[in-house]
Amino acid sequence: MARALIAVGVRPEHAYEVASRIEIDVAGSGKSSADIERVQARLHETLGPEEGAGTYTRLLRYRDLQRLEAPIIVLIGGATGTGKSTVATELAYRLGITRVTSTDFVRQTMRAFFSDDFMPAVHVSSFEAGVDGFVEQTQNVLVGVTAAIDRALTESWSMVLEGVHLVPGMLPAEAEGALVVQCVLAIEDEAVHESHFLVRDVVSEGKRSGEKYLNAFGEIRAIQDFIVERAVQAGVPVVRNYNVETTIGDVMDLVLAGAAAFQEVSA
Repeated sequence: MARALIAVGVRPEHAYEVASRIEIDVAGSGKSSADIERVQARLHETLGPEEGAGTYTRLLRYRDLQRLEAPIIVLIGGATGTGKSTVATELAYRLGITRVTSTDFVRQTMRAFFSDDFMPAVHVSSFEAGVDGFVEQTQNVLVGVTAAIDRALTESWSMVLEGVHLVPGMLPAEAEGALVVQCVLAIEDEAVHESHFLVRDVVSEGKRSGEKYLNAFGEIRAIQDFIVERAVQAGVPVVRNYNVETTIGDVMDLVLAGAAAFQEVSA
């Protein structure tokens, strides 16, 4: 119960408080599980009427998502440094999805098979060749990405895939028999965006030098503008990453809403 509550955005201390109260209720009732009305009441008591009601709705959607008999493919795009890998990892944990990969991993694999002379576009960083070069690189990388998605669908695997190359309109937005949820992360404040590269430098102990990204910051921002524009054109949600916890919650809400719509269509 606590994990389910955390998955839908409840702070851990409140999640365990609610779960403990429900455990006491179940022990006192002699039943093996809690009535959904009791869960709703405990949420209202702990979180307040407004937040409790919203959490209760998301919890019901999360329960339905867990019962979904279809693979879930979550695609998180966005420019370099917008928090894609952080959001993808936490989202996969909340959803119980064990397969998380990136388009950078796909690109690195392609580099091993295709020489610089044969496919030069994949041998540079996404921001090193300008927007036109980025589009060419994306077209190449998406061949491998599509193959990875096809394999997941064939094996009925759920997967969270993140990467700068997940440009809306350049890959299928739907897949038969699967729930596909796509979004793009973006950071409006340039100073905040720059700070992500400095943090990355420190966390990686210099292995991912912030200077490299800051020197190409203009190109990175241009690619962000391009991706966001494509998202708007394709009707793909753009999630503004002001705060990572809020952003994870926003993406989780997109998945829950997508699951509800998917079940309605499948019914």
